[in-house]
Amino acid sequence: MQVNNSFFLTITFTLILLFGLTFVASSSVFEGFELSGDPFYFAKRQFIFVIIGIISMLIILNIPSDSYAKFDWLIIIFCFLLLLALFVPNIGKVVNGSLRWIDLGLFNLQPSELAKFGLIIYVSGYCVRRSNQISTIFGFVRPLMVVSLFSSAIIFQPDLGSVVIIFCVILSLLFLAGISIGQFSLLVLVLSVLAYIAVRHEPYRYARLISFTDPFAPEFEERSGYQLSNALIGIGRGEFFGVGLGNSIQKNAYLPEPHTDFIFAIILEETGILGGLALIFLFIFLLFLILKISNESFKIKNSYQGFLCFGIATLIAIQTIFNLGVNLGLLPTKGLTLPFVSYGGASLITFMAMIAIVLRIDYENRSY
Repeated sequence: MQVNNSFFLTITFTLILLFGLTFVASSSVFEGFELSGDPFYFAKRQFIFVIIGIISMLIILNIPSDSYAKFDWLIIIFCFLLLLALFVPNIGKVVNGSLRWIDLGLFNLQPSELAKFGLIIYVSGYCVRRSNQISTIFGFVRPLMVVSLFSSAIIFQPDLGSVVIIFCVILSLLFLAGISIGQFSLLVLVLSVLAYIAVRHEPYRYARLISFTDPFAPEFEERSGYQLSNALIGIGRGEFFGVGLGNSIQKNAYLPEPHTDFIFAIILEETGILGGLALIFLFIFLLFLILKISNESFKIKNSYQGFLCFGIATLIAIQTIFNLGVNLGLLPTKGLTLPFVSYGGASLITFMAMIAIVLRIDYENRSY
């Protein structure tokens, strides 16, 4: 069965990628034409991002997984410097009121995406190096200080969604490494309080938080509830089988960001519940395979590789759950992409790099 892990992982990942390319092309037709006169403007760019991602994967497949543990400090320093670079005049790019991107010409680099990956690499190594200290106060707090430093830089962009994702992933890794229930519960309580303060401090965050409970309410529908209400209209139109590929109405200037944050709403409108469930099943199977490789790494005492795969699986799972929850009106609106599916170079290439690392780890496991 070990021999088949990489095969099934590659097939599943490829299917999700093709699903994403198809619906980026479909959902962005109107916006592409409005922006450039080319209805496939975003689809062509996404295809280029996929090619770059494949080249990155081929390079990463030839790098021993232990290398990330050896150079984890250099990796997180590089990621942190990228976060700081956002605040340097003429480097950081403001989009929709948020300072989250660095313009590289071909695509906008989002340092927070690399930061998530870099922190997984660092904390995975820490869990192995300090395995005998992880349950102590010092051993527990030390990695959280690094995470808090990164989170401080991200929250000022502002990007609360990425901060929540990061803490969820790192908490999961630390819990797997052996922190006590008491430590875990205390940290969850503290983070909940800090999240509440962050939401109440910014009126727009609070408006998003309460508007998702009833986006069609008159006081929300034209402002904070506009995006979600149009997403739900599209989902309702799709019913069980959908209105057909390319036949979405909501993507035509009604639903903002139909090819990025709210692409799942367009998928449900065009393919219905059936298409949405098919995509969710692919994600579940992908996560099952990554966790299986993680478990096999722990069995052969490759603990670092086990933590690394677990962290990657957790990041993909949590970000997918958040994105789907937002699209379905189960969670407040946040600017989080659907991994491998949403339009965006930084997110797509980073997640493809993670899959390459998992494939490399599976290859190494089979050599034992």
